[in-house]
Amino acid sequence: MAKPAFDTLRALAIASQALGFILIITLETMMGDAARYWQGWTLAAMVATALGIALVRLYRRNKARKALARRLADDDGDA
Repeated sequence: MAKPAFDTLRALAIASQALGFILIITLETMMGDAARYWQGWTLAAMVATALGIALVRLYRRNKARKALARRLADDDGDA
């Protein structure tokens, strides 16, 4: 099975993590110690996004695996 040239989920994961880290650093720069609360929420959002992307990736992989198994079973039945 060939891998796609561009993986949208991987790009989304990288972009969301980069944006989160930029936001955390910006909050620290602008708010100082008062930013801790918002940095925690930002980190929680980053983790939730990463878990969501991982679940979508797992769902797509399992869906493709089942489709392949179904095709192979159909091919065996035709022979």
